[in-house]
Amino acid sequence: VQLQASGGGMVQAGDSLRLSCAASGRTFSSKTMGWFRQAPGKEREFVASITWSLITDYADSVKGRFSISRDNQKNTVYLQMNSLKPEDTAVYSCAAAVPTGAYVTWGQGTLVTVSS
Repeated sequence: VQLQASGGGMVQAGDSLRLSCAASGRTFSSKTMGWFRQAPGKEREFVASITWSLITDYADSVKGRFSISRDNQKNTVYLQMNSLKPEDTAVYSCAAAVPTGAYVTWGQGTLVTVSS
């Protein structure tokens, strides 16, 4: 599977953005998909994930503000980000996991910049 993320941009604190990650390949619907982010000078961190059965998981820092979803008909996973904060500024990347849970396929990142 190949992944293409989009939807990043520059917004103000409190605004919303929706990121999209389009996947190619016929196995998308069976894969756990995740969003990760990397802020300048920091390590990449987990943001959210969604399994094939729509079980979701979130980092504590985004719970209640971000929502991950998927559309298997469109081979796309989304990250709805509300109430954005300056500390959400980062390059956001999507990834696909193998059955062991390891994320082995990564898309290019999309930059989200939140100004105060």
